[in-house]
Formats: sequence, C-alpha cells, structure tokens
Amino acid sequence: MASASVRFGQYPPALRTIVHLSDTHFLDGGRPLGGRFDTTANLSRTLQKVRDLGIRPDAIVVTGDLTDEGEPGAYRDLRAVLEPVARDLAAPLVWVAGNHDERPALREHLMDAEPTQEPVTGVWDLDGLRLIAIDTSVPGWHHGDLDEGQLRWLEEHLATPAPLGTLLAMHHPPIPSHLPFFDILELRDQQRLADAIAGTDVRGILAGHLHYSTNATFAGIPVSVSAATCYTMDLARPPQQVNGMDAGQSFHLVHVYETTITHAVVPVVDADTGDYFSEEWVERMAALTPHERLEAFSRKRS
Repeated sequence: MASASVRFGQYPPALRTIVHLSDTHFLDGGRPLGGRFDTTANLSRTLQKVRDLGIRPDAIVVTGDLTDEGEPGAYRDLRAVLEPVARDLAAPLVWVAGNHDERPALREHLMDAEPTQEPVTGVWDLDGLRLIAIDTSVPGWHHGDLDEGQLRWLEEHLATPAPLGTLLAMHHPPIPSHLPFFDILELRDQQRLADAIAGTDVRGILAGHLHYSTNATFAGIPVSVSAATCYTMDLARPPQQVNGMDAGQSFHLVHVYETTITHAVVPVVDADTGDYFSEEWVERMAALTPHERLEAFSRKRS
C-alpha cells in the first residue's frame, strides 16, 4: 500500500498509487538509440526521481516498447535496471508489450515464461483495484490491434466487478493523435474494444506509444498517455515536422480515489526549485486549526 500523507483539503488520502512509465526502448549492450539517445541513462534518471518521491507505490507499470528491437539482451538489461527499484519499493512490476517488442523474447527474458507468440497479458489485484494488461502489439507490424480471443478474455475478467474498479494498461492508446505518422500506427478497429468494456467497471486506461503526455476519453473512459523515458516528441513544431528530442522526459503518478483518479506528470529534469514548502512548513500547518490555516495561508495580505 502507498503511504498516506497529511491532508488539509476535503479529499482523503489516495486509496492506491501507481507509477506509470512508458517507452524505454532499450538496445542490447546499452547502445544509444538512433546513435544519440542514452536510454539506460535516461531510465536511470527517471527511476531516481521515482525513488526521490519517498513513496511505496502499489505498482510500477511500463506501457510498452520496452526494447527497440526485441533483443534478448536488451530485455535482460532492462530487467536489471528496473527490478531492483521495484523490489526496494515492494511494488509489483507490470510489463506491457509494445509494437517494438517481440513477444517470445519478452516472455522469456522478462517474465520467465514460455517464449511463444501468445499475447502478453495479465491481471493484478492491488488490494481491490484490478489492473489488467492487454497486448495491442501485432507480430511483424507497428500498428496496434486486438484479436477476438484477447477481447473475449478481457470480457470474461470484466464480467465480475472489482471493489475499487479496473484500470487497463496497454501500449497503443485508443485516442486521436494530431501527428500523421501516429495515425498510421494507431490501434485499429477501436469500436471492438469499446464494446468489450461498455458497462464494465473500467475506470481508466494507461497507455504509451506517442512519446508525449496527453489525455482524452474513450467510450466515456479517461485515457492517460505517459511520455517516453527514452526520448520525447518535440510538439513545438508543425505536425508534419515533429521529431524526437532528448528532453521533456517524464512519468505519471497515478492516484486512485474512491470517486476519481488523477494522473500527475512528473518531470525528469535537474533544475533549481524553491525552498518555501518543507516538512517543517507542513508540521506548522498541521498544528493549526482549519480556520487558522486559512488565515495563515489563504488570506491575501493586501
């Protein structure tokens, strides 16, 4: 369970907390991606930020494109970087397959499973919050799809509601993109997924693939896309000219409440920050009554 924090507002502490990463794109031997992006260093910086949060997340979810070419060594390297962090934080590590992954190698070298072309799926019970990973990868292709067998499997699990509802984790997000090349590589036949989750307890969808953070709704359900740890898309360009940059990396901190779910973008940057708020400041506020806190912090002085 994630640890509770001091609350001064009307909402209780989050019931569950999830760290949502995406698109690590490891290459065997730590080779730089595209000859320029150090994916190992970028993921390590990201994981240090996760450690710096000082929390115990209920899960760490990585939504696909775990490696760039599906190399066995790349999966082993990724496992060596991420598993110690998950172990130290006592958090389940959820691997999701992406279009750059190869199912047999992923299953064998990350999951210690049979190296088959079966979809990489799973169900986790996070003390009442159900997390379901589905596999939108298509062997031999970069676009996304879901076959009938996987949709039936999903429907069977969703037939019984979970106490805190369900989150889906997938690689290709079922939402529009304003970038032409992502339109070609989108999840196909999305109505079939909409039909499978209609009327169920699905409360949110976690995804990746786009290399930039965004959110939308799909069939009335919130979709949250986490940016890549390897590199991100420079959206400060016309859509036809967007390309990757070694900047803007981030991950999402997902807080699950009884009535809502928030997805906070956590930047992975080294920058000076202010020092006004601190544990001592929180302790001073905690010692005050609610009215005194409003007087001390809410009332304008001029």
